[in-house]
Amino acid sequence: MVFAFAFMLPSDPETLALGAKAPNAELKMDDISGTQMSLNDLKKDNGLLVIFSCNTCPFVVGSDDSEGWEVKYAELRKLCEMQNIGMVLVNSNEAKREKGDNMADMKTRATANGFGHVSYVLDQNSVLADAFGARTTPHVFLFDKDLKLAYRGAIDETSANPKDAKSPYLSNAMSNMTAGKTIDPNDTRPMGCSIKRIVK
Repeated sequence: MVFAFAFMLPSDPETLALGAKAPNAELKMDDISGTQMSLNDLKKDNGLLVIFSCNTCPFVVGSDDSEGWEVKYAELRKLCEMQNIGMVLVNSNEAKREKGDNMADMKTRATANGFGHVSYVLDQNSVLADAFGARTTPHVFLFDKDLKLAYRGAIDETSANPKDAKSPYLSNAMSNMTAGKTIDPNDTRPMGCSIKRIVK
């Protein structure tokens, strides 16, 4: 069985506060499309969904007894399109660029697993992850139309069979945000593998 480990080490950066503006919004990152994208480029009228992801964590890609949250990426993109919210996946696993998390691996995985049409960028040297205080893959940050943080944490309560999730935290947050309603909860515990930073 896969167990979540989303603990915070003393050296981990502090996670971006609710209501804070998206940091490094002008930072250009290489996308699987062959272009460079920034958060400002990807934002739409009602906001932006940022998911720190990767190709190697079982919470994302699945395992023998777990589907992994990656199976929801295409559906999340559709929900974002319906609500005029931008979406981007960010790979910050700088320490695993030679072990499954380089750009070629990202392109192959996205195409093979049905989310090649989703923006998927390489966060060189984990710059964006550090600015966000992102801890895990996945770790979700939902921003409103002003790029202020409205929700942070998990996609839902389980990576084992996310299509049957009983607590769709993220999709509820998106719906409430665009409807001008209170997001409750707006802060949940991220679950997944730690982002593989290079120790500086």
